[in-house]
Amino acid sequence: MRTRTIWLTGIGMILATAVLLLAMGRIPICDCGYVLFWTPAEDVAGSSQHIADWYTPSHIIHGFLFYLALWLLFRNRPVGERALGAIFIEASWEIIENSPWVIDRYREATIASGYTGDSVLNSVFDILWMLAGFWFAWRMPVWLTVAVGVAFELLALWVIRDNLTLNVLMLLWPVDAIRVWQGG
Repeated sequence: MRTRTIWLTGIGMILATAVLLLAMGRIPICDCGYVLFWTPAEDVAGSSQHIADWYTPSHIIHGFLFYLALWLLFRNRPVGERALGAIFIEASWEIIENSPWVIDRYREATIASGYTGDSVLNSVFDILWMLAGFWFAWRMPVWLTVAVGVAFELLALWVIRDNLTLNVLMLLWPVDAIRVWQGG
């Protein structure tokens, strides 16, 4: 697949995701009416509504993990084609994550009792952050990618008492003791 075709396909996939999320009733940007680059930890209402927040490291780690999985499964394919696979996986997750079922599950099983889902802007940037992680994993040594992933998990755990590991655990198999600890 040519580079231009890969770029156009990737952009098309991201745009299609945005259109689908809008059709699902997701808000385009934060209902506060403005866009921030970074949402600090204390702005719980703005989390998942702007360009980046404390869950951004999780999406970067998605990129690390998707790079590894797609390298293991399709190492004979060009990295651009594997990046398209990563976009497909992340875009699918963004659509599923913003379905009523998953939003309700987050409210029920995690400390995110007021979670209303992502804005379309946030979902699009979550895909772009994943691509940044994918690129990083492709270009950097494995040891550095692993170290950055662990550092991101520990930093998010320290700042917001949540990270990718706990998010997946609590979504699939909630642990009351963890939820109590996360609630402070």
